[in-house]
Amino acid sequence: MKILIKILFVLAVFFLGINAIKAQTTRKERQAEKVASINKMVNDTSYVFEANYADPMNGGQKVLTSEYDLKITRDTVTAFLPYYGRAYMAPNTPDVNEGGIKFTSTNFSYKMQKKKNGTWSILIKKKDTNLTDWRDVQSLTLDISPQGYASLQVISTNRDPISFDGNIEKIGER
Repeated sequence: MKILIKILFVLAVFFLGINAIKAQTTRKERQAEKVASINKMVNDTSYVFEANYADPMNGGQKVLTSEYDLKITRDTVTAFLPYYGRAYMAPNTPDVNEGGIKFTSTNFSYKMQKKKNGTWSILIKKKDTNLTDWRDVQSLTLDISPQGYASLQVISTNRDPISFDGNIEKIGER
């Protein structure tokens, strides 16, 4: 009877070991698939940056509870992001109560660079700037990790810079 218990114990340990090795392999496979997916989205210039945190120049990090994003395709950049910070120019009309970083641009430059550690650095510069617009954005710098985590820095003409932390997703997956 003791021999049977020992045999069953050895078999149980053996099968648990195989299961653990298989679980690690699938985790590595999923990570590799995620990296490949991020690379494809960036190379195809078709993805959405979903902001989870805002980091204003002055003040602490803010958790974003609503859906804010930056959608990037080959021919269009659309921003719908909040703004926290100092503005150096007031709105043109007194009845404007809508702030934030909101624009759609089809006239922009898009430069991407892959670094040695696998991260992407993307610089987007709007060519259709309007210096008299109090919400005008000069450039967006997006740093994307191979796992899809991203940081966005927004440089405006008439406001303090602001950063956002979030994730990269496929368009329409939200």
